[in-house]
Amino acid sequence: MAIIDDLGQTLEKMPGGSVILTSFDALLDWSRGHSLWSQPMGTACCAMELIASSFSKFDLDRHGTFPRADPRSVDVMVVAGTISRKMAPAVLRVWEQMAEPRWCIAMGNCTVSGGIFHYDTYAVMPGVDSFLPVDVYIAGCPPRPEALQDAILQLRDKIRNESVAGGRTYEHKLLLPTSSPRVAIEDRGESA
Repeated sequence: MAIIDDLGQTLEKMPGGSVILTSFDALLDWSRGHSLWSQPMGTACCAMELIASSFSKFDLDRHGTFPRADPRSVDVMVVAGTISRKMAPAVLRVWEQMAEPRWCIAMGNCTVSGGIFHYDTYAVMPGVDSFLPVDVYIAGCPPRPEALQDAILQLRDKIRNESVAGGRTYEHKLLLPTSSPRVAIEDRGESA
């Protein structure tokens, strides 16, 4: 990743390099967003929903998200379940083995905030964001596999706004037009 970082800084300094950098960013962000290999880190009951998301009914493969066992070849860690204080160093070790750029999705109430177990025992972490940077949060107990698909799409949008040059982001407009619910009801010929 150091070569790409140096390339981004070099292009930013060149006259007219911002045009090339923007095109390079668009290509790189598209490829990153559409090939998010995931490290499933299921530690409790939310892991069942994480496993179910890989079934053919939900098919995360169509989004380019493939679960991999090796942390050195993944882009995103999906943490699902209660994180105990004893398990936190192991999760952190796997996170540190992942190559940059890397992202994290916190799946389920226990992963996001410690859930109901955080208040009953000293052994549960108050959330995975207490020791990992989390990019997307998924609420629910347990969250549905569709929520994980939505989180992957949100992460894809976040990646699309990042730049290779440090400290630079992009604001992209939505490609699909959005309308208010009232307009959608009127289009069908129904009254509000």
